[in-house]
Amino acid sequence: MRIESANRMSSVASRASVGKYAPGQSFTMADVSAPARVARAAPVAQVAPLDAILAIQSVGDAMGGKRKAVKRGANLLDILDGIKADLLVGIITPERLDALIEELSVYRDRTEPGLDAVLDDIELRVRVELAKQGRFPDF
Repeated sequence: MRIESANRMSSVASRASVGKYAPGQSFTMADVSAPARVARAAPVAQVAPLDAILAIQSVGDAMGGKRKAVKRGANLLDILDGIKADLLVGIITPERLDALIEELSVYRDRTEPGLDAVLDDIELRVRVELAKQGRFPDF
């Protein structure tokens, strides 16, 4: 493709004239003063102790823990909704109760007493329902 321009750049200097001085001119450093004396550098302090850095690295991601808790809570609510639907039909399937026991037996943080008490009550009720059916899951 050919591009033609109406305005040409005629004011651009040729390569031969670039970098040359006019007669009688020379490069001088009259405006430049002597280099300033460099002050003594301050000693470099350690940025952070190594044990502090290792401690920070060993701490888990707080958001990762929160995401896991939210996902686990959503799973528990889904299973409970399934049990509610089973109750409306008239019979609770043992598979749903097993799934709920399995989900409840997974490690809990035990950091919120109110939530832990509710989960303990749910787990106890599920174990009672399984015992009525002659099933006794391990603790």
